[in-house]
Amino acid sequence: MSEMKYQSPVVNPETKPFWDATAEGKFLLKKCNDCGEFHYYPRALCPFCFSDKTEWVESKGTGTVYTHSTMRRAPVPFCLAYVTLDEGPTMMTHIVDCDLEQVAIGKPVKLVLKETDGDAKLPCFTLA
Repeated sequence: MSEMKYQSPVVNPETKPFWDATAEGKFLLKKCNDCGEFHYYPRALCPFCFSDKTEWVESKGTGTVYTHSTMRRAPVPFCLAYVTLDEGPTMMTHIVDCDLEQVAIGKPVKLVLKETDGDAKLPCFTLA
């Protein structure tokens, strides 16, 4: 069975540091210095308090499966999931490099950066 191919993300000035970091093997989140909340998808303004005092922080790259759906009838079966990161945000992602039958709500996962057709890497997760 072949592996899924990922397109390079559309990069804009606000998200460029995030995608540059993935190319270097790092997964960054934004953290608000006013309210202390982490947020994903990266953006300049905090979605909780609208402060512009945010900074890039390297994530632990661990979390748990919040919910998931496995597409078995696709040419290459794949699993889409919402993962709640240990830092707090929940993000949509792929679960990769594992037995998709073992994916379940509440299971711990860890970060895997997958190659795209460009320089950036796509943050995905595998069972921990």
